[in-house]
Amino acid sequence: MPTTPGTGLGAMIRTWRDRLPPSAAALPVAHGRRAAGLRREELAELAGVSVDYVVRLEQGRSTTPSASVVASLARALQLSTAERDHLYRLARLVPPADGAISDHLPPGVQRVLARLGDVAVAVFAADWQLVWWNHGWAALLGDPAASPPRLRNFARDRFLTDGGPAHLARWPVTEADRDATDAAVVSDLRRATGRFPHDTRLAGLVRELSAGSGRFTDLWATGAVAAHREDHKTIHHPSVGPVTVDCDILADGDAELKIVIMTAAPGSEDETRLRLTAVAGVDAGTRP
Repeated sequence: MPTTPGTGLGAMIRTWRDRLPPSAAALPVAHGRRAAGLRREELAELAGVSVDYVVRLEQGRSTTPSASVVASLARALQLSTAERDHLYRLARLVPPADGAISDHLPPGVQRVLARLGDVAVAVFAADWQLVWWNHGWAALLGDPAASPPRLRNFARDRFLTDGGPAHLARWPVTEADRDATDAAVVSDLRRATGRFPHDTRLAGLVRELSAGSGRFTDLWATGAVAAHREDHKTIHHPSVGPVTVDCDILADGDAELKIVIMTAAPGSEDETRLRLTAVAGVDAGTRP
């Protein structure tokens, strides 16, 4: 059966790309720019795919992107939930089920994040899976893009790295009370199991943590249920030295997205160093 013109996967990606101004994605707008929407290069960068792949999708030479690519495109294009589900179906994929943990960032959340500027901020799903971060976050902690997506999980980093390299911070991070943070993360995960009792990714994570970490197992056995809302950390940055920050965690709606914001005390030396991390750049150093 022929497809209605302008409704296929490639056509819809082009339509959604053309309607999204670069300013909505916190991208600079060059003087004299002709394109009102995103360029293919910009969409590719935001979605973490190659420009060639975006071209092949739009030209219909690639019609079956993976679920992870579709999720990344939906975030980059700032699609609504209904539009995201439509994109999944066009890619011949089943949309995320109701009651499952969502990695989708609603357009309103993306607009708020864009207005935060250079503040170090990242967004985690309800199971502490990293789904988005900005330049300020990557400059402060190191770019998580160096790690495979499956391993970008804060709970997994805490309990399964066993002293090895973490996947969400390229340089050492110390906390005011590590035991308290461990307990808060575990109790927050237990709370997520009540909110999303049938989510397979969350269940798999809990099984993995239980099998690989006695510390996690002991904390899980307490049965504590709570939300992790704040922390106090020191990042030992290779270029600017130690940066002590307040870590505030905001929750967004029924999806239980966790917006994590790193800030330093106003007027402090830490605030100066935090600003310097952005100047030093994402590739400021390597893990010792």
